[in-house]
Amino acid sequence: MTLNDTIDRLIDIALTEDMPAGDVTTDALFTAQQSQAHAIAKADGVVSGLDVFARVFTRIDPSLHVVPFVKNGDFVQTGTTIARVEGANAVILKAERTALNMLQRMSGIATETRRYVDAVKHTSCKILDTRKTAPGLRELDKRAVREGGGTNHRQSLSDMAMLKDNHITAAGGISKAVEKVRSRVGETIKIEVEVDTIDGFKEALTTSADWIMLDNMDLVTMRRCVELNTTGKVLEASGNMTLDRVASVAETGVDCLSVGALTHSVQAFDVSLKFIDKAGENHG
Repeated sequence: MTLNDTIDRLIDIALTEDMPAGDVTTDALFTAQQSQAHAIAKADGVVSGLDVFARVFTRIDPSLHVVPFVKNGDFVQTGTTIARVEGANAVILKAERTALNMLQRMSGIATETRRYVDAVKHTSCKILDTRKTAPGLRELDKRAVREGGGTNHRQSLSDMAMLKDNHITAAGGISKAVEKVRSRVGETIKIEVEVDTIDGFKEALTTSADWIMLDNMDLVTMRRCVELNTTGKVLEASGNMTLDRVASVAETGVDCLSVGALTHSVQAFDVSLKFIDKAGENHG
């Protein structure tokens, strides 16, 4: 399945959810009437998912036309017209909520990501996302992180071996867990191991793990881990990564830090869709 197929499938599910038996209001009001509508930002933030927004409309009617006025990743201010939608009233109204839901969620994620990226821009530390995404929407959530300037961590459990506390406990320790996974996956799959103490970190350094996650460590301990890391392993800070804390974490010298809040509890970016008359005035 291609990326476009995946996005179409998500859109189809959302449209079916919203219109299981048509749109009783719109179907009663309109037949072939044509209109234009503007998507307008109601807050300052980063736009993401404009092509997904447009695809919702053309999924219903391929002849409908969406003209973007900004690009994904652009920062816009309140009142900015993001795009114009042209076509049948019925299609615009039927697609409106689904299209806005996707645009607002993706733009909300991109906006929040940009805040974190800006907070650490004076360092070389990267902002990573997590798998704490909305079920079924991971492809869109992670793309929004990229469009906000962040970096995707593993897309799924298939991409990278990550040994967290429960894996390590069940396997009998850090070294045993890493050794067993490495023997099964070879050198083609990266291995990350989670530690929360200096002793655990020192043990992880002796293994073939590629990444070490510093979980819920204080700044002093993280700095010590950075000093001890003479092996070139990637160090990721994780746990309670709030916006007011990430700069100080990045300044410890870690390579990256992961932020679940980018996707698990994001606030939607407010966008409205307003019909316009021939004189260009907004209505609705």
